[in-house]
Amino acid sequence: MTATLEHPVTTAANDAAPTAALKFITCGSVDDGKSTLIGRLLVDSKAVLSDQLAGVQRQGQDGRETDLALLTDGLSAEREQGITIDVAYRYFSTTRRKFIIGDTPGHEQYTRNMVTAASSADTAVLLVDATKLAWQDESFPLLAQTRRHALLVQLLRVPAIVFAVNKLDAVADPKLAYTRIEAALRGFAQEAGIAVEAIVPVSALKGWNVVDAAPDANWCGYHGPSLLRILEGLSNTPPETGLPLAFPVQWVEKFSSSSDTTQGRRVFWGRVATGEATVGQRVRVLPSGQSAVVARVLSHVREEQDVAAGHSAGIVLDREVDVSRGDWLLAEAEDGTALQGAREISATVAWMDDEPLVPGRAYWALHGHRWVKAKVRRIVHKLDIHTLAEQDAAQLEANAIGEVELVLQDSIATRPYAASRTLGALVLVDQASHKTAAAVLVR
Repeated sequence: MTATLEHPVTTAANDAAPTAALKFITCGSVDDGKSTLIGRLLVDSKAVLSDQLAGVQRQGQDGRETDLALLTDGLSAEREQGITIDVAYRYFSTTRRKFIIGDTPGHEQYTRNMVTAASSADTAVLLVDATKLAWQDESFPLLAQTRRHALLVQLLRVPAIVFAVNKLDAVADPKLAYTRIEAALRGFAQEAGIAVEAIVPVSALKGWNVVDAAPDANWCGYHGPSLLRILEGLSNTPPETGLPLAFPVQWVEKFSSSSDTTQGRRVFWGRVATGEATVGQRVRVLPSGQSAVVARVLSHVREEQDVAAGHSAGIVLDREVDVSRGDWLLAEAEDGTALQGAREISATVAWMDDEPLVPGRAYWALHGHRWVKAKVRRIVHKLDIHTLAEQDAAQLEANAIGEVELVLQDSIATRPYAASRTLGALVLVDQASHKTAAAVLVR
């Protein structure tokens, strides 16, 4: 995949920007300014009330100063330590767009929280702290966590990634620093096959190029739109409507008195994963293998209508079959075939447990709402995040990325993650500690 590094979003394009809420995350290394950037977006877009703003002010050398990071760091432990631990969601809107922001942690030990937020994001804003890089040299390494987060965002198929080069107000030569950091990011993105929407110089602390342009129009030699203008023009993740119906059952509503809509039959509720639920479809139940026809499709407000991927639905079948939470309803083709379940899976894993992954260990695997036992048959290789080379490995340590082979106790309906973010994703959970151990992306 060739990296796109120009600034494709223009002011004119934003006049017709999408209106659906954009869900984006901020990520990157620790202390790169993620929480401060979000605070700046909230303040400069007038999304913070005066009493909220007063609550994050503290006494500084030059009088009262606003600590923008406190607008998102809500846990007492975060405020005491000055770090982000959990994902904090904030909401704001402009005249052009609504936004849902996920402020993710930068520390390696909280990478699992970042992965959780990125798995459902439309965009990732990856911050790069200019003060931490040896940009004075023509060739210098990027931070390991910057590379790791970028690779994870790519693996999780987040549709757009924007690099925000932060704290350029605190370096001696911001133009040279931005030029060399941009070149380093360009080289890494091309090597890793990461498509980049834009690389923007910003100062989250001073607010330059975040919502409004920098006071100096030639600051850093950058003449593109501000970060907010770019975000306003980005697209939402398209629903997976081009695939056959796949419906994970989350809740079974027992026989209802409203027979005019259910005809006395059970209603299976969940969110359509792929395709569209329509009346008359023939579906197969996984794992039982029974078949039935869709008799009714209800929206989340119980109106009878077709429901597409990404939306909640209630499905009523034409006959009683054995269906419970965790089962899948899969569309049958005219020849009677349906998506087949698999017990052996080749997958990319982002390992997030402190205990290393070793072949032979068993875990709980969660796919949709279904739990099955999974055993690691072998580790194919792990990825060196510095060289991007594939290496032989006997185990995967915390925060490692690698390819493994899994054997499941029961079949699950999967597609490659490249084809479906919903059907191709699993979570491994440690059987003893119940901690999330890995994000699994089916290959």
